[in-house]
Parts: sequence; structure tokens; C-alpha cells
Amino acid sequence: MSAFGAMDISATGMTAQRLRTDIISQNIANVNTTRDENGDVYRRRTVVFEEKPSNSFSDYLSVASGSIGNGVKVSQIVEDTETPMTMVYDPSHPDADEDGYVTYPNVNTVTEMTNLIDASRAYEANVTAFGATKSMTLNALQIGK
Repeated sequence: MSAFGAMDISATGMTAQRLRTDIISQNIANVNTTRDENGDVYRRRTVVFEEKPSNSFSDYLSVASGSIGNGVKVSQIVEDTETPMTMVYDPSHPDADEDGYVTYPNVNTVTEMTNLIDASRAYEANVTAFGATKSMTLNALQIGK
């Protein structure tokens, strides 16, 4: 594997974790959103990653031999339909139902902050790997001096 290939893998990881951080921030920002542009309650979103596909024959050969991967990409952003919405009794709220309950998003701030820390650490790990690859490449160039 070339140094640029290792840097590319780290860069794809940083890009994916940055998008994950953006989605988590969106969830936290909408923790009290009872109505979106369509009139529905905001639903928590999550990011799904998958391995980046191979583009060239040498990529296919490397992956087939089990030596390297190609990095990661975001395959989709999905809404969480499994976690129940939060029901709060507030008959004075404009979005209250006939029984006086307001449906709030299925966003748990503690879960989102935990996921944010996880995404931040994964981003930092990719930055460290990128920096180590850069340092090794620069040291290899110094050998020829």
C-alpha cells in the first residue's frame, strides 16, 4: 500500500465522521422540535457507513488478497423509527393532541452526546493516522539526502 493510499483511507474516515458529527448536531438542535416543514414530529437520524468500493484493477487485487481496504463512505442517513417518541402532558401547547399530550422527538441528549464523543474520537484517530503516515513519508524522503 502506498502512503497516499493510507492518507486517502484516513481522509475518508475523517469525512465520514464529520458528516456523522453534523447529523448528531442536527439531532441535538431538534430535541424540542414538535413540527417540521411537513407538520410531522422530527425523528432522530443516524448515519450508516460502508466500505468504499474499489475503482481500479489494482484496488480489486489488493482487496482480494486481503491486504488493504479502500476507506469508508456514508451509504445512507436513516431515520430512527424504532425508538419511541416522548409524550409530555402539556394541554396549552399548540401541538397537543385531544388528550393534552405533545409528541416530542425520539432524541435523547445523553445518547447523542455519547455518539458525539465517539465520532470525535474516531475523527481524532484518523487525524493521528494521517499524521503518522505523513511523518513516515517525510522521513523516507530524508533518507535520500
